Amino acid sequence: DGSAFCYFEYGRLLALRSNWGHPLQAGDILVQVKKPRTVSIFQPQITMTSDLPTNINIKEPRWDQDTFVGRAKHFFTVTDPRNILLSNEQLESARKIIHDYRQGVVAPGLTEDELWRAKYIYDSAFHPDTGEKMLLIGRMSAQVPMNMTITGCMMTFYKTTSAVVLWQWINQSFNAIVNYTNRSGDAPITVSQLGTAYVSATTGAVATALGLNALTKHVSPLIGRFVPFAAVAAANCINIPLMRQRELKHGIPITDENDNRLGESTKAAQQAISQVVVSRILMASPGMAIPPFLMNTLEKKAFLKRFPWMSAPIQVGLVGFCLVFATPLCCALFPQKSSMSVSRLEPELQEKIRANHPGVERVYFNKGL
Repeated sequence: DGSAFCYFEYGRLLALRSNWGHPLQAGDILVQVKKPRTVSIFQPQITMTSDLPTNINIKEPRWDQDTFVGRAKHFFTVTDPRNILLSNEQLESARKIIHDYRQGVVAPGLTEDELWRAKYIYDSAFHPDTGEKMLLIGRMSAQVPMNMTITGCMMTFYKTTSAVVLWQWINQSFNAIVNYTNRSGDAPITVSQLGTAYVSATTGAVATALGLNALTKHVSPLIGRFVPFAAVAAANCINIPLMRQRELKHGIPITDENDNRLGESTKAAQQAISQVVVSRILMASPGMAIPPFLMNTLEKKAFLKRFPWMSAPIQVGLVGFCLVFATPLCCALFPQKSSMSVSRLEPELQEKIRANHPGVERVYFNKGL
């Protein structure tokens, strides 16, 4: 430690002065050694600082969002199921760190990795436009555990009308919560609008599933297993636009590249919702397309004939494994901060932007998830 080092240096200097023929004099050793750092008496002491700079751009994700790989890394973090286990205290702590950092206040000892961890905890629980804490089961970090359970059961219990109605209703109710929770924009939606959208979307989804199920009664069991996927794909085309119909009517906020708000655009809302529909359908594809082949084979084996109750857990596990990868990868298909040319906006909005912001050629918006 520091004292041992000091004694060692003292002995060396004493021996040197003895060899030179000079007695040791007061003032020969003028060094202050502070634990735990060791410094040589022949070198100046250097004070190191670990203060975190305040110019890190935490408004944007940590990785380059212009590349698919960068977006995939971002969404693997955002959809991490472990985030739903975080306590309210941990969420509030992350929010405080992010809020303080945006104001130029850095907590003592905060590292860059800790800052980014706080940002992703914050992003996983708080809406990017409103800043409100999102419903737990509506957060993207809940997608894998919730979808694997619902989808696995939906694909196991698909043969009877009552089972189809029950699980399609549960699935579309969950989707409605997710679509509302991850909507784009900061304008409120009324209870009446929410109720109308939910009833319309759920009724349409259940009717689609029952219709497809009726058409497949005389085909092979393997084809019948794909009915839930076809119903989910069709239902997503109904559910998402209905749950976000306010955006289609009134538009979503658009900004320039510096986040200066320019207005609201229905054209941007159409692009945003179209991208979300595509990514949601593709997100469901692996978990609903691969397990049917495997389950069709496994159910012919002696194990599942002896333990038929294991069919649901195995199917849920297979779907979960697919969703762990499909969820972040399909979210990454399109940039979260989407963009479009000013020339594609509504004519009146184009005129407004060109009059007030003549240099702007491209606008940006949060597409939702």
